[in-house]
Amino acid sequence: MLDSVADANPAEEAPVTAERFPVESGHIMMFARAVGDPNPIYHDEAYAATTECGGVLAPPTFLAAVAHYDPEWKYRPRSGEPWMGSGREASGTPVVNSGGGTSLHAEHHYEYHQPVRAGDVLKVEAHSGKTWQKESNRAGKLTFDETITTFRNERDEPVVTVRSVRVVTERTVEQ
Repeated sequence: MLDSVADANPAEEAPVTAERFPVESGHIMMFARAVGDPNPIYHDEAYAATTECGGVLAPPTFLAAVAHYDPEWKYRPRSGEPWMGSGREASGTPVVNSGGGTSLHAEHHYEYHQPVRAGDVLKVEAHSGKTWQKESNRAGKLTFDETITTFRNERDEPVVTVRSVRVVTERTVEQ
C-alpha cells in the first residue's frame, strides 16, 4: 500500500480500531476466493467436519480483513465524500504532495496460538511496537514502525498475534 505522506510521522498511523471481528463462514469463503485458494477447508462444512480441525477455518492471512470492521479505517469510501481511491493516483481527492517521501507496508508476521474458526468473534487489541531507522541512498532516511495486534476469542484467549511493519521514506524515489 503506497501513500503520499503529508507531515509523515510513523507514530501517528493509527492501528485498526475495530473492537470486535465476527469471523463468518461467508467472509472466509470470499476471502479464500479472492486470494485464489480453493482448499475446501475454507468453504465446505461437510469436508471440514471430517478433518482434524473439525470445522471451517480461515486462511492464514484472513485477519487482514479486520479493517472491514473498523468504522474509522482511512481507506474506506464514505458516502458523499471524495475518496482517495485504491490505486497509485487518487480518484476523487487531490494528491497531497508534502515534498516528503512515501509510506508503505513493509511486512506482516503472524503468530498463531490456535486456529481462526468460522463462528469466532474476536476482540482486537492493538498497540505500538518498536521504531527504528536506516539510511537509504535513494530514499534518504527510512523510518520503520511496528504495530502489534492481538486477536482474542470469546474466552479472552489469544488466537493470533500480528506484527505489522510500516516504513516511511524521507523522500520520494523517482523511477
